[in-house]
Amino acid sequence: MSSERFDCHYCKDSLLGKKYILKDDIQYCTKCYENLFSNCCERCSLPIGCNSKDLSYKDHHWHEECFQCAKCSRSLVEKPFASKDDKLLCTDCYANEYSSKCNTCKKTIMPGARKMEYKGNSWHETCFMCHRCQQPIGTKSFIPKDNSYYCLACFEKQFAYQCASCKKAITTGGVTYHDKPWHRECFLCIGCKKQLAGQRFTSRENYPYCLDCFGNLYAKKCVGCAKPISSLSGAKYISFEERQWHSECFNCMKCAMSLTGRGFLTHRDDILCTDCGRDK
Repeated sequence: MSSERFDCHYCKDSLLGKKYILKDDIQYCTKCYENLFSNCCERCSLPIGCNSKDLSYKDHHWHEECFQCAKCSRSLVEKPFASKDDKLLCTDCYANEYSSKCNTCKKTIMPGARKMEYKGNSWHETCFMCHRCQQPIGTKSFIPKDNSYYCLACFEKQFAYQCASCKKAITTGGVTYHDKPWHRECFLCIGCKKQLAGQRFTSRENYPYCLDCFGNLYAKKCVGCAKPISSLSGAKYISFEERQWHSECFNCMKCAMSLTGRGFLTHRDDILCTDCGRDK
């Protein structure tokens, strides 16, 4: 009785006593396996045979001896590398070609290293330091001044004005009143506490007032409507015998005709148009 055959699945040559490769539980001679399944090397374009190690990166394959830096040809096997435009580069070549230089120490910032970037400049994380305390700023807030950078604490100690109201440092914005600095949110009407920054206001005895509060407290009152007459807001008014009226309130007490720019008569405390005055 003849022995069972053990042949290559593809070419049918006998594999007895020969080297073979199993793929999905099917046996192939080495030649057929390489022709059918081997990857092509990205560098030399030859098949990566059974006797060679197949190194892969992002669906590309290389012989072990072909896995090299595209610029200096040094082997990248078991070494860190970077990819640029589908080319593999050792970290030195990549850094020299593409990495930014630290603005402080002028050395290359290597791929993968932590770095800081601000307005087109780059730093090693440990080189981006406060100009005053010389401590790395890292990811903390900072303030630039005169081509230097300061952590908030140092900037406040060295440069910031102190708010006249809350006594804390003013780091951004602010307003000046009577030669004193104020946070915008601290510069308030002494009466109603409304913010005055960017608004029209006036003062009395060095205290700031919004126009409404100043009018209510200090402005003369209109005889007609009893509301304040404030020249600060641009209101026009008429004065007669130590009494004042808004222009729109200076009307005949009997017929309500406007007396602005007209002659008028008085009867006791009333002002009357000439027609109503004659009727009296």
